[in-house]
Amino acid sequence: MAYQMTFKRYELKYLMNRRQKENMLRSMEEHMKLDRYGRTTIRNIYFDTDTYQLIRRSLEKPAYKEKLRVRSYYPASGDTLVFVELKKKYQNVVYKRRLVCPEAEVMKYFCSGMPLPDYSQIGNEIRYFWKYYKTLHPVVFLSYEREAYYALDGSDFRVTFDENILYRENDLSLGSAIYGTFILDEGQTLMEIKTTGGIPLWMSETLTRNHLYKISFSKYGTAYQQIQNAERKKRQGGSQYA
Repeated sequence: MAYQMTFKRYELKYLMNRRQKENMLRSMEEHMKLDRYGRTTIRNIYFDTDTYQLIRRSLEKPAYKEKLRVRSYYPASGDTLVFVELKKKYQNVVYKRRLVCPEAEVMKYFCSGMPLPDYSQIGNEIRYFWKYYKTLHPVVFLSYEREAYYALDGSDFRVTFDENILYRENDLSLGSAIYGTFILDEGQTLMEIKTTGGIPLWMSETLTRNHLYKISFSKYGTAYQQIQNAERKKRQGGSQYA
């Protein structure tokens, strides 16, 4: 049986090199602690329409955008619980609606073109989303290694570091091995600040000192752009011999 979770927060992203990450971690030592999971590998399957309507709209940077994915924090299959996430962003605020249910049930319905038979509030939102976009199906597997830190002061302030971000268009299974095409350059890390309020003064000073500035970055969006660029080059190469 599925159960629900909801999140509402700001998510700020920063791209950094190894030196900047080391400086950031030193500044965080007295304020934050690595969570009990340590460094984990996160697996995602993103869903989109036949024409990639969701990600194309997202890349246009509208005031409102949304996406659907299935996520696990370890190899998943059968009765393993995974997260079905409907993620929405409006005016820079992220709203995440999440169902937790067995992997086999999720993939059975989603891969056959049907929404989950869950009639909870979030389940109904996902069902409406699925009906509205009509041709949703799995399109990209995306994985990365994450270190997540929480604030020692008891606030909801969190910081994550994502590295080795990989994507692929085949073998779309949460239980498969980790492999694919890299999104970031060697030595780069994507840091995300997650908070319902403001950024602590010590963090603001650390960002300024290390010349780190907020960027707009989508893992799935970057994967989609790389896929399109590769297909464009392939077509251009083929036309030379036509």
